[in-house]
Amino acid sequence: MSLLLQITLFLAAALMIVPLAKRLGIATVLGYLFTGILLGPSVFNVVHDPEDIHKLAEYGVIFLMFIIGLELRPQRLWEMRKSIFVMGSLQVMLCGVLLACIVFFALQQQIAASVVIGFALALSSTAFVLQLLSEKQQLNTTFGQQSFSILLFQDIPLLAGTNPTHHGVAYFAAIVATFTGLFLFSRYLMRPFFRFVAKSGAHELITAVGLFIVLGVVALMDVLGISTTLGAFLTGVLLADSEFRHELEASIAPFKGLLLGLFFMTVGM
Repeated sequence: MSLLLQITLFLAAALMIVPLAKRLGIATVLGYLFTGILLGPSVFNVVHDPEDIHKLAEYGVIFLMFIIGLELRPQRLWEMRKSIFVMGSLQVMLCGVLLACIVFFALQQQIAASVVIGFALALSSTAFVLQLLSEKQQLNTTFGQQSFSILLFQDIPLLAGTNPTHHGVAYFAAIVATFTGLFLFSRYLMRPFFRFVAKSGAHELITAVGLFIVLGVVALMDVLGISTTLGAFLTGVLLADSEFRHELEASIAPFKGLLLGLFFMTVGM
């Protein structure tokens, strides 16, 4: 089955099931998950291999983190540092130890396996939680900000990368140099370029610039083996005090919504 036909089937099913779920008071995320379960091999087996579409749908999470970053100015992120490290570390440690004990005593696993499973289960899905908080308009509440701080702490270890060959002082120096370069690029090159594009009067180019920024950062993070979602988030933070922040958010939001829906459906499969 071609990728285009798979996407068409996903969208058709979502257009029928997700609005029905909303009428029943079910969260949109659960509607997408239920749609994926129905289309997957566990039920109707409409799509046998969701891997190809899942790779595309992961950009929904990347766009989500970029838009969340746009909502946070660097000063605001600095103010949240205590919440991020204190609450985040407490949540991971307490939940990890508790779950490790449950696995050790209830499932009779070895200590090493119990620790790995416990701390893995202590982590949350940033995409799921942020989407639910956004739907309920709780992201700007005290509870939402505290939840977001914990999620940020959980994402910090992803800076270590996924490539086992990346290690040592040179690699971390490259990470620092990369984010320093992104800061300088966003402040001294990207903003004048935005003004140049805006003066041209071609509004569709604003969307093109937004996509270029996100996809360019993703490509760079992928080469370095750094988490692409965390890279997109930090790029959004660097552009949060730009005068073109709202135009960027408006241009990325439609792609974020559709691809995030596809992401939740592939998870459901």
